[in-house]
Formats: sequence, structure tokens, C-alpha cells
Amino acid sequence: MNTPAPMPDGARVALGRSLPPALRILVASIAWIASMASTHALAADASPWPDATVDTWRGFRRFRFKVDGRTAWVVEPRAPAPGKPWTWCMEFPDAFTERTGVPTLIEKGFHHLHIEVGNTFGSPPALRSFDAFYHAVTNAGLAARGNLVGISRGGLYAYNWAARTPERVATIYGDAPVCDFKSWPGGKGTGKGSPSDWQKLIGDYGFPDEAAALRYPSNPVDNLRPLAKAGVALVHVVGDTDDVVPVTENTRLVEERYKAMGGTVLVLHKPGVGHHPHGLDDPGPVVDFILRHGTPRGGADSSRGESVRGRGNAP
Repeated sequence: MNTPAPMPDGARVALGRSLPPALRILVASIAWIASMASTHALAADASPWPDATVDTWRGFRRFRFKVDGRTAWVVEPRAPAPGKPWTWCMEFPDAFTERTGVPTLIEKGFHHLHIEVGNTFGSPPALRSFDAFYHAVTNAGLAARGNLVGISRGGLYAYNWAARTPERVATIYGDAPVCDFKSWPGGKGTGKGSPSDWQKLIGDYGFPDEAAALRYPSNPVDNLRPLAKAGVALVHVVGDTDDVVPVTENTRLVEERYKAMGGTVLVLHKPGVGHHPHGLDDPGPVVDFILRHGTPRGGADSSRGESVRGRGNAP
């Protein structure tokens, strides 16, 4: 099929001048629409998320697509930081978001990630989906090591996946994080527990009965050595009067044991605050920690075993 030769510029101008004004406007509009369609087609071809739908999240472009049969999404910064660092909220990605510092990190060039695995407590099927998502985002050019955000039960998701693949994780930010499922949802300590969630967890993990769940040797509080060996840096934000995920049964054990292993751990305390609200009035200390330890270029270790009270207290 022969392609017509392009019309010389002068001929196009002459033709345009010979058209009535209304028709000239119509022709110009059609040309503009064709140009925009071509531009968007080229952008789609170049996108690392070619099958994604696009919307906005906190004012940034978000790409939604399927991984392992689950809905996943990536929020893109306006200007990616060198090395394309990222944060990944494992569960509750829309809870107390501004108080976690995530929007600030996106402004500073971090991508932000999530894959929907539901209320599955960091169980083996969820971890397999996390593996698939990790491969998708790193194959698209994001950094090989990232920063996990574990809010409440999301602590199980973050710590379990990090212990499975510590070379893929630079930092874990735990916010009132569950670090032992016997504490929550099991309720075998001083906390309230959740009987319905406890039964679901037993099923999700494939335990034959409660006794098997109680014997499980790999809760986060018992599985920290792979993280310490890989140099994963930990920052936790906790309310000191939390009676849902008690500090003494979760974060305090992590802090003491990780410090004894020589790991980097910072705990930010909120005196007089319970399980909610998550995050900090000023999440600057969390942002600074992740910038220091969670970018591909890294930074100096200045917070080994530090425990801070009264910074960024919630009301």
C-alpha cells in the first residue's frame, strides 16, 4: 500500500487560509487531538506498567494492575530519586497516611507500593504473592532493596516477608506492629486479642489446631537474626498504653533482642497513647530514618538501640 507524500508546509498554510474560520478551528482541533493521542500512546508503550489503569492517590499518579491474580498498585513520584527507592505499605495503605510520612517520601522521589492480600496475617500464601509483586516492581527498574511499612497486623506481613528475603529489605517501619501472633490476635498475654481473627489465622497458616499455632517458632520476635545479619534497620512508633498490641509483648521484645544482635533499631514512644491513632503528628523522625537507611546510597548508622519518648506525640 502506497503512503501519500506529506503535504509541503507552505501548501498546508495556504490550504488553512482558504478554509472558512469555523472549519479551520475544527481542523486544528482534530490535529491537536491526534497529536495528544499519539503522545499518550508513546507514553503507554514506554511505561513499565503497560497493562495498568491510572488514577490518583494523594495527588500523585497511581498505576493499578494485577499480580498473581491480586490487585496491586504503584504510586509514582513526580521526579524519582536516584536509584528509584520505594516504600511498601503491607496492609492498611489508606490508614493515617499523612501521619506515617509516606506522602513526604513520595515528594522526595520514593515510589510507593501495595498489593491487596487481605486479612491474611502474613501467612505463606500472602508471602508468595509478595514475592511475585517484588519481582514485578524490580523488573520494572525499582531499587533492589526497599522499605516496608507494617501498621498494626501489618507488622506480621512486613517481618515475615523480610525474614524470608532479607536481602530485599533496607528498613522496616512498624507502627504499633504485631510482632507475635500469640499476643494478637491470640490474646495469650495481657492484650485484648480477637477470637475470630485467631481462628482465621490458624486456618490461613494451615495449622491443624491452636496447639500447633502456639508452638510456631517463627513469629517476628523469634526470627530477627536474618534481618540483623542483612543489616535491615528498624524503626517503630508505639503508644505506651496500647492494650490491643501491648508494647511489652511486641516492640519491646524486638528492640531488646535486635539490639543484642547488634542491629539498628529506633523506637519512638507516645506516652499516654493507645493503639490509635497510628503515626505521629510530625512524622519527620520516621522520614529522616528512612532517608538515612533506606535509599540505595544509604547513610551512616546513628541509631543503634535508641529509644525515644515524647517526640511527635499524638493528641
